[in-house]
Amino acid sequence: MTQEQLFTIAEQFELEGKIETIKPLGEGFINDTFVVKTEGDAPNYILQRKNHVVFPDVPGMMDNIKAVTEHIKQKVADPMRETLTVIPAKDGKLYVEVEGNFWAVCLFIPETSSFDRADSPELAYQGGVGIGRFQALLADFDKPLNETIKGFHNIRWRFQQWDETIAADPVGRVKDLQEEISWVESRRKEMLDFWSLVEDGTIPTHVTHNDTKISNILFDKASGNVLCAIDLDTVMSSTSLNDFGDAIRSYTNTGAEDDKNLDNVEMSIEMFKAYAEGYLSQQKATMVQSELDYLAFSGRYITFEQVLRFLMDYIDGDKYYKTAYPEHNLVRTHAQYKLLQSMERQYDEMKAIVKAIAEA
Repeated sequence: MTQEQLFTIAEQFELEGKIETIKPLGEGFINDTFVVKTEGDAPNYILQRKNHVVFPDVPGMMDNIKAVTEHIKQKVADPMRETLTVIPAKDGKLYVEVEGNFWAVCLFIPETSSFDRADSPELAYQGGVGIGRFQALLADFDKPLNETIKGFHNIRWRFQQWDETIAADPVGRVKDLQEEISWVESRRKEMLDFWSLVEDGTIPTHVTHNDTKISNILFDKASGNVLCAIDLDTVMSSTSLNDFGDAIRSYTNTGAEDDKNLDNVEMSIEMFKAYAEGYLSQQKATMVQSELDYLAFSGRYITFEQVLRFLMDYIDGDKYYKTAYPEHNLVRTHAQYKLLQSMERQYDEMKAIVKAIAEA
């Protein structure tokens, strides 16, 4: 987009000060993100074009973000720095729609730092602190949230998609994937049994972030301490275990998500322990026993879901995930399955670590 177009959009929001420049921020895999710099002492802002293909209900998504950030602001010492601040448009809405595209603005938080990946136990610990603190601050949040992505981490929904894809076999790949399909089928009951505990309330639901990578946590530049969780587009209601499991899937993998060399792929028990310690340092006081009992299992659950989704997309002709080469989704399937097997081998130790931390 041209600078003139970006200025026109940004000026529709309740910004303080006169806009000086608008520059791109990051690579924009899902949303297009820009920094809006203002003149003088006025604050700067983040302007985003929200991906309405990934997030078909952008108004609902913005309502979610506004609700959870307003709740957090009531509980923290520095509400303008310890959570996002949504800036409304001049018409009072939380977004501006231009030619079918949705735009939103939040306050830019200065003097912060972030990391692209967690490459040490110390950083894994801080990542756990960040997500644990986010969840703990919202443990008493009792307002309904919009489901902005249907069936997110709902394995019953994923199995419905799976069964339909296997039956359709649109590109004729099923016949060559019997071993891989058996990996999924052999774990169907265990995964559905877990999800039944969420459905019947044995495992309670809370506000979840749903994108727990380390780059979504801001650190205070002066102190180095965790400041807040950002990128709240996927905030919804689910079990808090989904956030923990998703983090374990990414933080503990000693290889790449699509590693062709399976010898590289293992779950680092050291990284698991570090993340669990950080997370439970913030969260254990708010958790019920069923959540603690299944915390270690959540890593297996989310990793299994990813095995299923990569394999399902490969069977479906690679329609969902971007691929770099024809077998990419199958390579991802094998790498995630190797990670899952590593978790299964170390599961008793994972449970023992959680129990020790929770009882300390």
